[in-house]
Amino acid sequence: MKEIVLLCLLALCRAKPYEPINIMSFLKHHDIMLQDDAAEDDDDDDGNFLFPSMSAPPHDESCPFGCQCSLRVIQCSDLGLKSVPKNIPKDALMIDLQNNKITEIKENDFKDLKNLYALFLVNNKISKIHPKAFRHMNKLQLLYLSYNLLTQIPANLPQNILELRVHDNKISKVQKDAFRGMRALHVLEMSANPLANSGIELGAFDGMSTFYLRIAEAKITAIPKDLPPTLTELHLDYNKIGKVELEDLYRYKNLLRLGLGFNQIKFVENGSFASIPNIREIHLDNNKLRSVPAGLDTLKYLQVVYLHVNSIGSVGPDDFCPAERSVKKSPYVGISLFANPLKYWEVQPATFRCVVGRRGVQLGNFRRRK
Repeated sequence: MKEIVLLCLLALCRAKPYEPINIMSFLKHHDIMLQDDAAEDDDDDDGNFLFPSMSAPPHDESCPFGCQCSLRVIQCSDLGLKSVPKNIPKDALMIDLQNNKITEIKENDFKDLKNLYALFLVNNKISKIHPKAFRHMNKLQLLYLSYNLLTQIPANLPQNILELRVHDNKISKVQKDAFRGMRALHVLEMSANPLANSGIELGAFDGMSTFYLRIAEAKITAIPKDLPPTLTELHLDYNKIGKVELEDLYRYKNLLRLGLGFNQIKFVENGSFASIPNIREIHLDNNKLRSVPAGLDTLKYLQVVYLHVNSIGSVGPDDFCPAERSVKKSPYVGISLFANPLKYWEVQPATFRCVVGRRGVQLGNFRRRK
């Protein structure tokens, strides 16, 4: 079940230009997860489903003015609201407040909503959230706060949240213990914030377990060394990282995918990848590398390497593949080297001996960048 949840969340958490969330599509996408959770809860008064039958009549008399209420889903998006509406039904499971003009989340805005599963506050003008705003929300698993004006991570977040999105806010500091106790958090999306390395306090990620973390489009100049060691995916694209040093990845031994594209990386210290032996994908495209990073040939499970749009002038016969075939457990399915000053006709055919098929390698012609 955890694998299904994680795949669903990863599919949704990629940072893209803002698009409103279609609640009906969202419900359909999470249908398996929601029904499974309810089936495991013997105390649920509604039987084996988290949401009641589609034939259940909506309770219009308890629905906030202007909103639509059905199946315990409260839809109040695109209404020009300046505050959270009053009298939200206490049995609400999902609240949609995206695309409004809400500026503040007050202490009692979500009072008594103990069954709430998902809360969407995307694309408002929220700059302040009361420290007790999310109290008693022991079942909240999805919290979307992207495209607001927050300057820091909200305090006292529910510890059972699976996915937290604070993409495109004004966060320049992550305080110590900001995520303390959030061991259920699978996905954390923090991209498009003015966050620098100096803004991440020591211990900011202590006491949490996260699989997917993305801090793209920020002001990161080096791979942070204090992130959760449980990470399987780390994405730091579109930053200002200049190099990868030996100790940068030492803490993240479980990494399966590493995204460092669109940075300013000129150098990867030899041995840097030895700490991530299970890595499957490495994205180093759109950087300033002059050679293929050392150590790729020692990664037994590496399948995808993006090195396009760099300054790589030559490729050696052992840059990607180990000398002994038995060492490589998973063959490459993709190596990109196009848009480099590389004379591809000089590359020895044996260089790609551990790649599946001809289409697994993209060389192309070098074109000078404009």
